[in-house]
Amino acid sequence: MADFAKYAFNKSHAAAYAVISYQTAYLKAHYPLQFMAALITSVLDNTSKIVEYIGECSKNSIKVLPPDINQSCEKFTVDGNAIRFGLLGIKNVGEGFVKELMLERENNGKFTSFTDFSTRMSDKCINKKLVENLIKSGAFDSFPNNRRELLLGYEE
Repeated sequence: MADFAKYAFNKSHAAAYAVISYQTAYLKAHYPLQFMAALITSVLDNTSKIVEYIGECSKNSIKVLPPDINQSCEKFTVDGNAIRFGLLGIKNVGEGFVKELMLERENNGKFTSFTDFSTRMSDKCINKKLVENLIKSGAFDSFPNNRRELLLGYEE
């Protein structure tokens, strides 16, 4: 029985891995955007893996759009023919802030400027490092001010 267990255990695992490999390959081939968005989201706590998977997207001609304060969700999502960078993929951005941000967008509409963002989010889970990292990541690039201007004046 012990000899059979050694053989059967390996064989059953090999069969299970083969099924999972087939399913994964199918999803990657037929739903590449959704697959890569889910894959990147699965490693949000590992910056080097995020970079690696975004590189894989580039190799496969999948565009990864930068984070946007009005467009991005907490996770990486499909946005047209591209993947939109998830806000939780930005360092020092936590779930509490993202939930507050999404609730604010849902209740009061998109942010119209950096000042509008600052005013509406001032009493939420926000701190200096978080705002700085949002600016550096390009989350406010859809507003008129450039990153340098925002970094020099965001504390005001």
